[in-house]
Amino acid sequence: MTRRVELAVGAVVLHHNHVLLVRRSTPPEVGRWSFPGGRVQPGERMADAAAREVREETGLDVEINHPLDWVEHIGPNHHFVIVDFAATVSERQTPTPGDDAADARWVQLDEISALALVDGLLDFLRANRALG
Repeated sequence: MTRRVELAVGAVVLHHNHVLLVRRSTPPEVGRWSFPGGRVQPGERMADAAAREVREETGLDVEINHPLDWVEHIGPNHHFVIVDFAATVSERQTPTPGDDAADARWVQLDEISALALVDGLLDFLRANRALG
């Protein structure tokens, strides 16, 4: 199998003291919680891809703001460069898991460390000052 670097996006949707997370149902890191997101399609703007992925994985429409940071995930069968965007919702609605999300929910920031998170998510939130 030929590995190539793939561009992906994530949306960090904060609402009051909650963050929107999805539990992955596909590799890599099946069963772990992460920000909604996924691959950028050819010709698609990154911000548009982030909004699309949130809608596909949670059923929610969000406003994509500015890029927060980027991370790189390299594994035996993948190499992703992920640009995570700050995103907002006008009101907190109940997410409905869809697409490749096994579950989707709002998680209180002070309870996030109790979940099985994708590698680096907790450090990302701390580095971007979403967590103390």
